[in-house]
Amino acid sequence: MKAGLLTFYHLHHYGAVLQAAATQRALASLGWDCETVDYFVNQDNRILKPPTSPGRAANDAYNALHYAALKRRARRFEDFSRANLRLTARRYGSLEELREAKLPYDLLVSGSDQIWNPTIFPDGRFDPVFFGAFSPLRKIAYAPSFGVARLPAGMEGELKEYLAGFSHLSVREPAGRDIIREAAGREARVVPDPTLLLTAEEWSSLAAERTVPEEYILCYGISRSEALEPYIRRLAEETGLPVVQLCGTRHKLHPKARMVFDAGPAEFLSLMRHAAYVCTNSFHGTVFSVVFQRPFFTAVAPAELRDPERSRTFSLLSRLGLADRVAGRESAAGLLDVPDWPAAEARLKAAREDAMAYLKAALADEPWAEASAPAREEGPLLADHALCTGCSACAARCPQDAISMVRDREGFAFPRVDPDKCVHCGLCTKTCPVLRSREPQSPPAAFAAWNKEADVRRDSTSGGAFSALADYVLEGGGVVFGAALDGKQRLRHIACFRKEDLWRLRGAKYVQSDLGDTFREVKKCLETRQVLFSGTPCQVDGLYRYLGRRPENLTTCDLVCHGVPSPGVWEDMARYIERKRGRELQTVRFRNKVEGWKNSHFTAVYDDGTVDTRPLFETEYGRAFGRALFLRPSCHRCPYASINRPGDFTLGDLWGLRPGELPEEQQKGVSLLLVNTPHASHVFDQLPLCRRPYSLERAVEGNPRLASPTAQPADRAAFFAAYAREPFDQVARKFCALPPLPLRAVGKVLSPEMKARIKRVLKRG
Repeated sequence: MKAGLLTFYHLHHYGAVLQAAATQRALASLGWDCETVDYFVNQDNRILKPPTSPGRAANDAYNALHYAALKRRARRFEDFSRANLRLTARRYGSLEELREAKLPYDLLVSGSDQIWNPTIFPDGRFDPVFFGAFSPLRKIAYAPSFGVARLPAGMEGELKEYLAGFSHLSVREPAGRDIIREAAGREARVVPDPTLLLTAEEWSSLAAERTVPEEYILCYGISRSEALEPYIRRLAEETGLPVVQLCGTRHKLHPKARMVFDAGPAEFLSLMRHAAYVCTNSFHGTVFSVVFQRPFFTAVAPAELRDPERSRTFSLLSRLGLADRVAGRESAAGLLDVPDWPAAEARLKAAREDAMAYLKAALADEPWAEASAPAREEGPLLADHALCTGCSACAARCPQDAISMVRDREGFAFPRVDPDKCVHCGLCTKTCPVLRSREPQSPPAAFAAWNKEADVRRDSTSGGAFSALADYVLEGGGVVFGAALDGKQRLRHIACFRKEDLWRLRGAKYVQSDLGDTFREVKKCLETRQVLFSGTPCQVDGLYRYLGRRPENLTTCDLVCHGVPSPGVWEDMARYIERKRGRELQTVRFRNKVEGWKNSHFTAVYDDGTVDTRPLFETEYGRAFGRALFLRPSCHRCPYASINRPGDFTLGDLWGLRPGELPEEQQKGVSLLLVNTPHASHVFDQLPLCRRPYSLERAVEGNPRLASPTAQPADRAAFFAAYAREPFDQVARKFCALPPLPLRAVGKVLSPEMKARIKRVLKRG
């Protein structure tokens, strides 16, 4: 039986050539005579190309400096392909040529790589050749990739038509399975990349002789990755090993790296096989680290960190129990930790056998059932790490005190279950807000509001509306719970029983608070008195889920939240500030109105009475906070970033006031107050506030977090990779320091469009 393989192989890219070779060998091991259809389209291997942009011109200049080595690399790719790939005798360049060819196959196999990615072809459409559209033969798919999380609009029908001739469908990533399910209503198997179908011994037989005699750290970056650089630096420092960089990017990942420009596929395999450590952001760099069992760290794109279930790298490493090798994640392994290779190899062997069983069944046109995973005892179901808000409702609700809130490597608290105490009652699962849907509420009423007492308003972040609400509850014999900094600048929720202590709760604090036993304390206080609870919307929702009801004597106030920064990062920043000044912090105000509401200052008061005050966004912490550099992962997917609020009230700054609108109040600060519930409406009528009805649409326009979450910055992973590996002073200087004065001056002159254009050019370079 003879099969024709439709895949990429011409491009001088290690993964493309090696996956094609692996697919052919896998088919041959199952008794099939396989050759790759030599279809050459949209592939340009020229070392020097016409300079169509400044970035391309810079790339050509760089390539010209290393032309001889790059020429050797190109020759080695061609030599490897001739030696290890069976190709059709003729090269084809179009769908029409293939229709006329009458190729002598019993079956067509759409192979791996991004052959089904419409965005990489010049017309932005699918290439029908890679679906075998030139032939009526039966077709199967082994691990093709769409390369995108979702199809461009309007392409679902086209895909459904192309897939009609396939008897068996498989894909490389979960995202591909979802695309096929949605577009064609069919199920596709998620199978390993073909390079994983061969063993380390089989790949070793294709590798070149060892090219670096001593031990070394191998770096292979297909693009610049700041998340990898701290790992490379620290590995080099702690092991004393030299750094060898296999060039996929012009950027040098380590200042003393030996650059390798001339490696073909065989040399790539040799470098991977003999490395002491590997640092990579290439999928196939990750694959061969696993195959050859080299201790490694891999970096992934920001989009993959935000949505790991759609990532091919996460899919692979999670299946093998190696997800802790992803650089810049909170769960990343220790620098010199050795992966559990026996366990990973056992999982890889099972995945390989399962994939070969699928491929054998597909070739024979037989049904195939995925092997069921062995049953294992599960712990309680809690929110996924990327979605957990840290509200602590699960810990508070646990009757066995089996759950504690423990900080991860990024400095955020997450629930940790003690298996010896857990009785699997399921109360934590029932309580978790993330695992429960929220009922939609009626649209709130919006108001501009400010406190009538000038001193209170001056000490508040905006208009002092919270203080009026707190006074109302305290005057009725109630208690107020809110966030306050302690003497070590740790932010904790505390109970306030007297007006004289309310100053501790006033003002914005740009860090996530530690709730401790607050929920249990609230519940106890509700038995005898009125309670006001103020916090982020996820904390308010967590309180209600913990209580299981909305008590009449509980009033809640959630905040228009930009996202919560890491407590660990803030506390390290506080120590960093103290080291720079040579004295201890006594207190901090994140938003001090010394120059008015719209130019808030970050003010630090030290133990000797001295004071520093600067505009917030001209400080290191303020600048990084404004960039959302170290927010909790869930903040970037926040379900509360809408007008469907959990609290009775929502408080924030009334941004978006026009010039001349409330002119006497803008300098002093104005609160945005949303009245979300009938209970809040009743309380609002009792408050001694100055107020003006305000358009809800304008409120959302001025406060975007009432409509959508804060976007995750591209360098978040790089920041946390450095934070986990390097001294904080060094991290702060690199990521939080203000740009030099000339750059700041230029930044004020350039338009946003020009800035974006410059960034694109620099990125290409």
